[in-house]
Amino acid sequence: MKKNIAVFMDRDGTINEEVGYLSRVEELKLIPGAAQAIRLLNEEGIKTVVVTNQSGVARGFFSEECVRIINSSLNDMLRREGALIDRFYYCPHHPTAGNEPYKRVCDCRKPEPGMLLQAARELDIDLAASYVVGDMLKDLEAGRRVGAKGILVRTGYGNNVVVTDKPVYIAEDLLDAVKWILNDRVKQ
Repeated sequence: MKKNIAVFMDRDGTINEEVGYLSRVEELKLIPGAAQAIRLLNEEGIKTVVVTNQSGVARGFFSEECVRIINSSLNDMLRREGALIDRFYYCPHHPTAGNEPYKRVCDCRKPEPGMLLQAARELDIDLAASYVVGDMLKDLEAGRRVGAKGILVRTGYGNNVVVTDKPVYIAEDLLDAVKWILNDRVKQ
């Protein structure tokens, strides 16, 4: 049986605007074209998976419940535009900042690949045939560690990233990244 292909996406700065420790639904704003991008993936039967570091939990800025509310609100916004995230994964930890039990080294905080590996198990994903899209090099590194193709978007922190290890593609935004992915899939 053939495994699923996924596009793993960072959340803040990739799908929604980066505001720094997003903790209020009122601050949640989609980046233009993001819903269309996710809808295109949905239409192609490609799994859409958010993998996001949320160290604001460890730092005491907001709770895990707040992260779940933001994720749910984001999916509601996307649904209104005919798009859907299949699954959300988040890491609430930080290795040096914050409070117990969240102040710790873990295997889920990107660039570690724990969230991608968990998603692969739960959603039957072929990681080597999948993609990771994000606005930071640690997003791409998590993908590299599991054999997925990395795409840097120039939204969020992506405008300030100095590219050292070349990603497979540098995109203007999520929509540009998804168009590239769909074209790349046709070539295979």
